[in-house]
Amino acid sequence: MWDVAYAQAGGGPSTFISMLPLVLIFAVFYFLLIRPQQRKAKEHRNMLAQLKRNDEVMTTGGVFGKVLSLTETELTLEVAPNVKIRVSRSHIAQLFRGEKAAAAKEVKGK
Repeated sequence: MWDVAYAQAGGGPSTFISMLPLVLIFAVFYFLLIRPQQRKAKEHRNMLAQLKRNDEVMTTGGVFGKVLSLTETELTLEVAPNVKIRVSRSHIAQLFRGEKAAAAKEVKGK
C-alpha cells in the first residue's frame, strides 16, 4: 500500500524529465534525416528551375540527353541524332555544364 501512496504523491519523475528522451530522439532525427533531405529537395527544385535549352542532363533512369524544349511539366531530350524522348521534368536527376558535360559525353560514348 505504501507504493501506491508514494506514486500518488508525485514522487515520480516530472513530466519534463520523462519527455526529454522523446525530444532528444526527435532532435537527432531532424538534424540527421529531415533537414538534409529538405536541403537536397530544395537544391533539386532550383536545378529544375534553371534548366534551359541545350543543357546536358541525366534522367533518374540513367538516360543522358540534350534538352531541346521545355514546358512547365516535361522536357524533350535528344538522346541520339534524330532520337527524341519526352521526360517528366521531375525525373531529371543531374545537370551537366562545362567540364561535367564533356565527362558525361565520354561516359555516354563508351
